[in-house]
Amino acid sequence: MRLHRLPDVMHRWLPGAVWQGPAAAQPTVYLTFDDGPIPEETPWVLEQLARFDAQALFFCVGDNVERHPDVARQVLDAGHQLGNHTHHHRSGWSTPREAYLQDVARCQQALDALQPDARRYFRPPYGRTTPSLHRALHPDYQVVMWDLLTCDYDRAYAPERCLRDALRYTRPGAVVVFHDSLKASPNLRYVLPRYLEALREQGYRFGAL
Repeated sequence: MRLHRLPDVMHRWLPGAVWQGPAAAQPTVYLTFDDGPIPEETPWVLEQLARFDAQALFFCVGDNVERHPDVARQVLDAGHQLGNHTHHHRSGWSTPREAYLQDVARCQQALDALQPDARRYFRPPYGRTTPSLHRALHPDYQVVMWDLLTCDYDRAYAPERCLRDALRYTRPGAVVVFHDSLKASPNLRYVLPRYLEALREQGYRFGAL
């Protein structure tokens, strides 16, 4: 069973986290991309976003930022934002607390080198965090969760069904998660342009958090 939305109890565990974007007069979704930046996928994502005048927030793995700073700069040059997704894609459930916080800090160092005055956004990999970690990070970061996880990374998920379910679960204000990763590529490249086109036809706009 694919969990497109996390249980509502998580909202109470993570006070102050963002699950939906700000209300808007026109139906709006807020696109996010996890696990990049990488040269194989991120530039293609930027091309699709440009076609639809869509803004997005890219939650970056710090190790990828260090290895591909030119790709990270492409994201910024296209008018998008970079967020923190830990340096090594750590799980908050299995990584010792101090090691996890150090991994977050190392990722932020890589991001600050590219956008020193930008607002700090953070998303826990896999959505796996704890109230204790959240309290430690929330004063310095805007923690962003999601309203819709597309599950594009699931290789057993047929692209057509992935698209159908993503459209079915989308609602105004949704923070939507895609992945600019090699693992997600087969679904991402099928779903993303069709998803953007379908929502545009429904009168949606694509806003920035």
